[in-house]
Amino acid sequence: MNARLVSTDIILGIIPIALVIALWQGLVSFGYAPVALLPPPGSVFARLAQQLVNPGFLHDIGATLLRLFAGFGIAVVLGVALGLAAAVSPGVNAVVRPMVRVLAPLPKVALYPAMLLLLGFDHASKITLVTADALFPILLSAYYGASMVEQKLVWSAMAAGTPRSQILFKVVLPAALPSILTGCRIGLVISCIVVFLAEMITSTDGLGHELVAAARTFQTVDMFVPLITISLLGLILNGLLHGLRTYLLRGFPEV
Repeated sequence: MNARLVSTDIILGIIPIALVIALWQGLVSFGYAPVALLPPPGSVFARLAQQLVNPGFLHDIGATLLRLFAGFGIAVVLGVALGLAAAVSPGVNAVVRPMVRVLAPLPKVALYPAMLLLLGFDHASKITLVTADALFPILLSAYYGASMVEQKLVWSAMAAGTPRSQILFKVVLPAALPSILTGCRIGLVISCIVVFLAEMITSTDGLGHELVAAARTFQTVDMFVPLITISLLGLILNGLLHGLRTYLLRGFPEV
């Protein structure tokens, strides 16, 4: 039954992608968009297949993934730690809550020029921008997940002999895990967007840099290749994270 549901989900997920590609092909075939500006999908995917065996392009993918994983990983560690601490400690909550209210709505890309001046044009500034953008969804998910843990679970664990120092890791964290993992999926999507944007603004490598370099020489096919690549990477990473979530939450009723 589960295998059938998974197959249905895959089919339902492929249908909208196929419709987008069909619409794309239709716009080109019927002349609604000039080929010079919107190349046919066949040309783009053929070029992508060529680039996947190009060492330079693989280096760009590696640079993007390095920044993405580093920034996202830091955001997960900081977000979960701060979220759980704010949920269980009124003192930490008093410090974190106003910071979140002020900084969460702020477009972090507006701070990117300052990050460039402070951290330089290499990996550090881009990783910092990814961390800053992915942090708050994870932090808020961890906070609200831990805040919603029923007090009777804590009392039951203490009555069973669980030391108070281990309540956070043995009771609160497992109970908040579904919310935390949902926040991580949101943060991962944001990380893919932000790392690509940062590389478009200023970089000497990465998928975002490849798009800008192709745009400067009006190579429209090469412009679409990085876009398709980052979309596929996001799809793969999101699928892997979903699989991890299903595995970790296999004992929960909703999974």
